[in-house]
Amino acid sequence: MPLILLIVFIAVPLAEIALLVKVGQHIGLLWTILIVILTAVIGTTLLRQQGFGVFARASEALAAGKMPVETVIEGLFLLIAGTFLLTPGLLTDTVGFLLLVPPVRIRIAKWALQKMLKSGAVHVAGFGMRGASRPAGADERGGMSQPPRGDGPVIDGEFERVDENTVRPENDSRRR
Repeated sequence: MPLILLIVFIAVPLAEIALLVKVGQHIGLLWTILIVILTAVIGTTLLRQQGFGVFARASEALAAGKMPVETVIEGLFLLIAGTFLLTPGLLTDTVGFLLLVPPVRIRIAKWALQKMLKSGAVHVAGFGMRGASRPAGADERGGMSQPPRGDGPVIDGEFERVDENTVRPENDSRRR
């Protein structure tokens, strides 16, 4: 894996430079620079719009009590698309724009999810999980042994921790 990453970090910049030189020879330096800047601006605008859509779908799934696993992976691919779009170059912009096409991104996200599930490299834990076993207030059978926090009335008051070794004055007005 480290060898593959090394090759990618060497090969991709070299390919970008070669492509930018070739395009610059055909259309000129200023047009090439303008294209790179324009693709970054258009890409980030599209990324922002689609990111809000993915966030809305994830929120809907959470509100329905479902884990938005596919949506989260789709959001991860949007993050990758943004990285490619902000990296100067035409090859990376092409990959970034491909990841912005929803059917392409969703297909790649589903493929990646299937690969992760087959490899066993996925661990899902929801909000409110204590440790890795059950939500707050849940007993061993999965039922709720106590109401979850946030339910019921709120009582404001003062308290004092008292045990059998605590000595209190006899004329304490709080004691009844």
